Amino acid sequence: MSTWSRPVILLLCGLLLLTIAIAVLNTLVPLWLTHDQLPTWQVGAVSSSYFTGNLLGTLLAGWCVKRIGFNYSYYLATVIFALATVWLGLSEGFLAWSLGRFIAGMGCALIWVVVESALMSSGTVRNRGQLLAAYMIVYYVATVLGQLLVSKVPTDLLSVLPWLTAVIVAGILPLVFTKVTANGNEEGAPSGHMWAMLRRRSARLGINGCIISGIVLGSLYGLMPLFLSHQGMSDATVGYWMALLVSAGIVGQWPVGRLADRFGRLLVLRVQVFVMIVGAVAMLSDTAMAPALFVLGCAGFTLYPVAMSWACETVAHHELVAMNQALLMSYTVGSLAGPSMTSLLMQRYSDNLLFVMIAAVGLVYLVMLLRKADHHATPIAHA
Repeated sequence: MSTWSRPVILLLCGLLLLTIAIAVLNTLVPLWLTHDQLPTWQVGAVSSSYFTGNLLGTLLAGWCVKRIGFNYSYYLATVIFALATVWLGLSEGFLAWSLGRFIAGMGCALIWVVVESALMSSGTVRNRGQLLAAYMIVYYVATVLGQLLVSKVPTDLLSVLPWLTAVIVAGILPLVFTKVTANGNEEGAPSGHMWAMLRRRSARLGINGCIISGIVLGSLYGLMPLFLSHQGMSDATVGYWMALLVSAGIVGQWPVGRLADRFGRLLVLRVQVFVMIVGAVAMLSDTAMAPALFVLGCAGFTLYPVAMSWACETVAHHELVAMNQALLMSYTVGSLAGPSMTSLLMQRYSDNLLFVMIAAVGLVYLVMLLRKADHHATPIAHA
């Protein structure tokens, strides 16, 4: 596939539709549970069950793509996601919804591995950065559209699920009209081993960055709606604030990528993490919430692609799919741990512990970047 070939464009179109659905559910599920008077720890546990599904889906994704190829893996993942969404309307209670979100998480993880691996494997050193930037921009634009939908449409469960399921099913259609392959490999079978990628010393800071990014974004996605709701905001207002948060990630995506290309991943990661800490600390104050949230989103949502680029540039082309699995699994582990730990702290102490946790994990990663930099390669993109 060339940089902007038909398969690339159709992959991104399918991703756009599916991510809109993911964003709507990520915001509304915590709100629906809050309206049902579930305690904070159960809301966090349901969010964690989604990320647990992400973890299992990531582990199974390589085997699935190798056996049935990119296209059929994508179809299977989308059907799983649609069925899990319908399940929310047919069930009730903490355990049933945890199961539904777990299954949805499996489907979403498989979608991400298929799309990311197809794009990364199809690219070259010259255009891989463009493909990754396009992927992240589409993902975040779709996330913002999802948040805006939350603020505009009725948000009760039975009003949302029918059209949301239709959007998910429509996400299958783009790949019906093309066959996705990777550099002449008929089925795009993964090469290399994911566990070996996790042990790569040269990629360790990138992998650690994906874990930290998972903790931060998992907490923001799963618990920020809860935090805003506890401030007395309506569902529509929560949607606007979540849209602002993710819009900051879109705005920061291109400049951060260009700066990383020019000055290297290490310096940019250091600045990003420092800015993220500043944004989290600023959110502890009741004043200037909009700029604080914008700074937090700009730094937090651009951390994953820079860390991912760092790690992917340390492996050979035939190992990219395995590395992509390893990075997504690292991100998912962080996404699983983040809401679980943070929701318990919020339940026991204060909602402000959400931002204390983000600042704390950011500080840990900043120390890693400062202490271990001399012992790791500092890859710089060639694009």
